[in-house]
Amino acid sequence: MARLKIPKTLLWTINLFLVLFLFFTIFRIVTFFAFRPPGFTLSDSVPSFLMGIQYDLRWISIILLPIMVLGINRAFTPFYSGKNKRIWTWYFAAVFFLVFFFFIADLVSFSYNQTRIDAGAMNFVEDPGISISMMWQTYPLIWIGIGLLVAIILFKWLLNKSHWQVSTITDGKAIMHRKAPFIIGLAILSIFIYGKIYTAPLKWKDSFALKDSFKSYLALNPLQNFFSTMRLRQPVFNESKAREVFPLMADFLQLPNKDRFGFKRVVQPRSGALESKPNIVLVLCESFSMYKSTMSGNPLNTTPYFDSLTKEGIFFERCFTPHFSTARGLFAIITGIPDVQMFKFSTRNPAAINQNTIINDFTGYSKHYFLGGNPEFNNFQGIVSNIHNLQIHTDETIKAPRINVWGISDKDLFIAANQQFKKETKPFFAVIQTSDNHRPYTIPETDNDFIKKVVPDEELVKFGFGSLNEYNTFRYSDYCFRQFMETAKQEKYFENTIFVFVGDHGVAGNATALYPPAWTNQRLTDEHVPLLFYAPALIEPEVRKETVSQIDVLPTIAGLLNITYANTTLGRDILDPKKKNDIAFITNTAGKIGIVNNDYYYIKSLEFVEQEIVPIKFSMPNHTPIQLDSIEKQLSLLTDAYYQTAQYLLMNNKR
Repeated sequence: MARLKIPKTLLWTINLFLVLFLFFTIFRIVTFFAFRPPGFTLSDSVPSFLMGIQYDLRWISIILLPIMVLGINRAFTPFYSGKNKRIWTWYFAAVFFLVFFFFIADLVSFSYNQTRIDAGAMNFVEDPGISISMMWQTYPLIWIGIGLLVAIILFKWLLNKSHWQVSTITDGKAIMHRKAPFIIGLAILSIFIYGKIYTAPLKWKDSFALKDSFKSYLALNPLQNFFSTMRLRQPVFNESKAREVFPLMADFLQLPNKDRFGFKRVVQPRSGALESKPNIVLVLCESFSMYKSTMSGNPLNTTPYFDSLTKEGIFFERCFTPHFSTARGLFAIITGIPDVQMFKFSTRNPAAINQNTIINDFTGYSKHYFLGGNPEFNNFQGIVSNIHNLQIHTDETIKAPRINVWGISDKDLFIAANQQFKKETKPFFAVIQTSDNHRPYTIPETDNDFIKKVVPDEELVKFGFGSLNEYNTFRYSDYCFRQFMETAKQEKYFENTIFVFVGDHGVAGNATALYPPAWTNQRLTDEHVPLLFYAPALIEPEVRKETVSQIDVLPTIAGLLNITYANTTLGRDILDPKKKNDIAFITNTAGKIGIVNNDYYYIKSLEFVEQEIVPIKFSMPNHTPIQLDSIEKQLSLLTDAYYQTAQYLLMNNKR
């Protein structure tokens, strides 16, 4: 029995290797069956599993490396003494706890936003109290904790059992402790850690060569994705590159002085601007994903009231946020800059928090910010504090009961806002940030006039919803909009107020029943949101089908009014008849950037040479290959220019 000639420590290590490999593989299988998109088969996942084995072997080897290195010296092996056995057993138990914790957190991440856990999770670690409360109210943390404890106990038992078995089958066999097998084992582990032979080492970005977000994330394991993305949390910009692409951006933005590097332009009132100094109420709607709404044609009819408002205002069907998350959405609106930091919110970056905003050009206006919860979460307070003389209204100042971790209900938030607006004696600019349409999906029991509906699971999945709670909470948002607007219509301020509604971000999910494949496969659902300008007494209703961006909101509001304002960033007045080029810039945490226009979504990777262009309409123009190649090249240049400019402006748009 040749294997008995292998040193005891190596036999134990081989057993651990097999146990860990089995655990990593089972986890990937669970991920596949729990989160695979509709129509995604096991055969489609073969490339992901094969690449995933490489990542798993790397991290298993990293875990086993210490015992292989120290085991060269017999005095450090777990079979040298009882003390050594206890030390190594607790080491592996602690490591397994960490690995298992990451895997559980990864499942939570996947269930929330359809991505592996990455360094962006550190944004929520910076708000531990609120983050833990949200998880406590959303997930069965007690059962998860019990499961984690049971898993650790079981794994520790396996360690001891394996140690006993190795001792039993080797005792009395006179097996020498030799260094050579450990050196060979180290060489094998080193190859696994490197990941490849005779080529460049295995990298995080290699998974994205699979050119499908689910395939890429299925290939990665949580450890690889998290620690690889940690390096991308630091803000960077290159002024020389920003200057190099400036001519292209100057042409796109239609800057008056294209020969001088700088983005500030003083915009005079345009023809037809409103002279009545209307109030502005800007509502940032939590997770207001377009494909889940009635406006998209979704048969589940979740937002019939908001849909009725769109018929009385200027409604943009194709508005996109630059990124996913509430913090990034608030930042983009207030500043006019896409938050292109990949894994750290710019609201939490001290170097980026000081920003100029067009809201300060609304002179003579009182300024208000309404939030039902804690404004310190993700440092919302930091970014809105760029607004001069701002009055902040939160759950600490609004007399209403808290319903969950996010604070008071949206209905009570709107009631408080309306009470404030009634008291105003001069024009006001108010930002209302909702939060109910979010896990843990709480609908107050006191709102008993809101009737929950029951929809079969297959219908929910078909039309983009993950659960009945999510569906009814989305409907509850529409209920809150109705309560607010119907009340506001009874007040004096209503006739001279422009209400602007825009989603803070979309939500990933299955939109194949409503939109072409790109919306689901390339995750445009993450960024596609409704945008409505509503003021029946002031503006004519219109449905607009061109592509626009969330960063265009403030310049467009300012353009409606008879004011002079300074625009220092990338947002544009999308109602200006002179505007050219209908596009929106998008970036995501998969390390990709892109441009959406009226026909295509162009995407390119930041990590390696990869690009693609996909149609976003069912009925497409009949472009020849030469024409399509020309469009792709133009969008590629604009994407690079936009990205470099946004990086520069994040650090150089000071107030």
